[in-house]
Amino acid sequence: MTMTKMMSALAVLGLVLSPALAQAQARGSATGGSAGSAAVGGTSASTVGTGGTSTGANGATGSSLATGGSAAGGKTMDRAHVNETGNGGLNGQAKAMAHDGGTFSKSQTKTKVRDGESVESRTKTMSHEPGSKPVKSTTTSGATSGR
Repeated sequence: MTMTKMMSALAVLGLVLSPALAQAQARGSATGGSAGSAAVGGTSASTVGTGGTSTGANGATGSSLATGGSAAGGKTMDRAHVNETGNGGLNGQAKAMAHDGGTFSKSQTKTKVRDGESVESRTKTMSHEPGSKPVKSTTTSGATSGR
């Protein structure tokens, strides 16, 4: 067998084995997140949350979650925290708000990661200026690991 034919045979073998090896390396994963911003009359607020979880071939799981927010204009407030659920999952929440008199903008994101299973995230925003209707928005996302 020539070197070229042997390399071709090995390449074909690699193509045949690749899907099986990829399947053996990870059982499933899920990623997701949401974000949103609100702004009116010189105030603005934004929040974001993102998470992921995966299960390896040996059944071990790993999860991560990041969240944060920012506000500008007038008087501002922003905070974020992440808590463990006790069974490997994570919950995160970020809030941001800015107000100047009766004019305000606010945003809130909640993200949940169920270890080895799913990721869910929801962001709600609202802005309001006196004399006009509030502007509201909600964004959601979700993913399951497919294991």
